[in-house]
Amino acid sequence: MTARRPLEFGISVTPYAEAYPQIVEQVLTAERMGFDLVGIQDHPYQRRFLDTFSLIGDLLARTSRLRFFPDVASLPMRPPTMLAKAAASLDVMSGGRFELGLGAGNFWDAVAGMGGPRRAPGERGAALEEAIDLIRAALDVGAERGVVRGGGPFYPIAGYPAGPPTAHRVEIWIGAMAPRALELIGRKADGWIPAGGVSRVAEFAALGARIDDAAAGAGRDPRSVRRIVNVMADISTDTAQQWIERLTIWAVDPGVDAFVFWPPDAGTGMIERLASEAVPAVREAINGKD
Repeated sequence: MTARRPLEFGISVTPYAEAYPQIVEQVLTAERMGFDLVGIQDHPYQRRFLDTFSLIGDLLARTSRLRFFPDVASLPMRPPTMLAKAAASLDVMSGGRFELGLGAGNFWDAVAGMGGPRRAPGERGAALEEAIDLIRAALDVGAERGVVRGGGPFYPIAGYPAGPPTAHRVEIWIGAMAPRALELIGRKADGWIPAGGVSRVAEFAALGARIDDAAAGAGRDPRSVRRIVNVMADISTDTAQQWIERLTIWAVDPGVDAFVFWPPDAGTGMIERLASEAVPAVREAINGKD
């Protein structure tokens, strides 16, 4: 069996303020046991949640190898110029361990209640594309002392000097499922985070083909667009072998590049079980050593 690229595994931690000590322990366990990624959902209007970007900064400072990303950042709550600034800052401070997960937005009553714009369905994709262009420009020109400008209509930017230069090329991963958004991912993004995670895995092949076609049409290698999939399931309900078989199949067809597991509680049991039983076996199967 062959995967599209080296397979990665990660965890997602729920940013409950009262669970902060347990969050730290989960992340340190993931670091110690060889995971690659940590994703954190972004809902600033959820009163029980810590701010996602503040939490990522704290956890980056406590680790040395894990890469972090918002899963996914709420664009209506975070202007693209400030998203780019935060991404560059976290990447510099961590030595190149930050990627930017980005979404067009949801929970619009909550967004509006906190002062964010309420985007109509026909506006969301256009605003997302405009934001991707601005963020990519800001992250790319930072090393060249360039000026970023945007004509709007959603984010009119008169012009500002972007920076600081990032430690690595920060990737932009988009959480979306709509046809136009998938085409946008193929044309301009670096990764796809399917909404609903593996609960919609039967759709991945068809949806991924739309991304691939758009990438090829834009002169890009379709294999350059990552597939990062959330696994919102308690693996203790099945045997380790069942999960090994599922993950191996999903890594090959429809070509998932990274699995991000959401532990069912604030403990470390599922993280430890994945690291000891499932992850090594899946990697071995993918590498053709089984």
